[in-house]
Amino acid sequence: MIELDEIDRALLRALARDATQSASALGRRFGLSQPATWRRIRRLEEGGAISGRRLRLNAEALGFGVTVFLGIKLATRGRVSLEDFERAVSAIPEVQTVEHVLGLFDYRLRVVARDLPDFERVLRRRIMTLPGAGEVEANVLLSEERLPGPL
Repeated sequence: MIELDEIDRALLRALARDATQSASALGRRFGLSQPATWRRIRRLEEGGAISGRRLRLNAEALGFGVTVFLGIKLATRGRVSLEDFERAVSAIPEVQTVEHVLGLFDYRLRVVARDLPDFERVLRRRIMTLPGAGEVEANVLLSEERLPGPL
């Protein structure tokens, strides 16, 4: 675990809100020079506190108006490897996240679709035909009140 001081924590909060901020702008904000800020950011990246910077797309604005969370229980444990299932499900473009979980289901997926008929097509033709796919439970997202933020 990397040791963090107050400036490191402030940098992480600022970058979590907007990862496009320059080291120069961040330095001015926190009373550091641009090189000192850049060194801190590099140390945070190398230490694993920052594992990348992502662009967050608005699925609805891009025509994907339905988000569904799927719980999937593998039908034939032992006959299909987890890696084979994960590789196959990850290749489906509508599947945004694949989480291997403990509980009633083996996997939890976040799937986007244009509308419910499009989701049904993705479910029937792509997800249910995956190696080992068994029982499925779908939960349609009605609203998202809290967006992911810093830890």
